[in-house]
Amino acid sequence: MAFKQSIYRLIGLDGRPHKVLDAPYDSMDAALGAAKNWCNGQGLSGSLDDRSIGIEVMTSNGSWRTVCYPNNSI
Repeated sequence: MAFKQSIYRLIGLDGRPHKVLDAPYDSMDAALGAAKNWCNGQGLSGSLDDRSIGIEVMTSNGSWRTVCYPNNSI
């Protein structure tokens, strides 16, 4: 069986793709890094809801599974 690299995305508290950071990420670290950079820059003026970001991973059947939701903003 061939190993398939996981794809991650950032989501909001509503479980939908994040309205600014909706992009595929090659690793959880890359997704977290993008979220932290955004929260410490452009996202500073956003609401707490906008800065409360979760991470999902694409499953082998193409659906998304939530990996984590931070308790606070990233």
